[in-house]
Amino acid sequence: MREQAFDNQETGNLVEQALGSDQLLKLTALLYLKEALVDQRFESCRELIDTAKNVGVSQGDISAVIADYLNAGNPGRQKTNRLRSN
Repeated sequence: MREQAFDNQETGNLVEQALGSDQLLKLTALLYLKEALVDQRFESCRELIDTAKNVGVSQGDISAVIADYLNAGNPGRQKTNRLRSN
């Protein structure tokens, strides 16, 4: 167990070195937003979006995460027919 914790920390350090701490923060913020959407914790999304913006995530990247969720056909999402036929 202790060895696994060391490996996870070492992996985290390697990722941070490869991406840089700013990029790592941005990716983490987007991942948290994606998880909240998938878990249908929509009440958390506003705060997660604000946090993402505060660490420098672009509106385009945030919109892409939301669009991916909407286009994925998630079971909690209600599909609506925007065009009504007579």
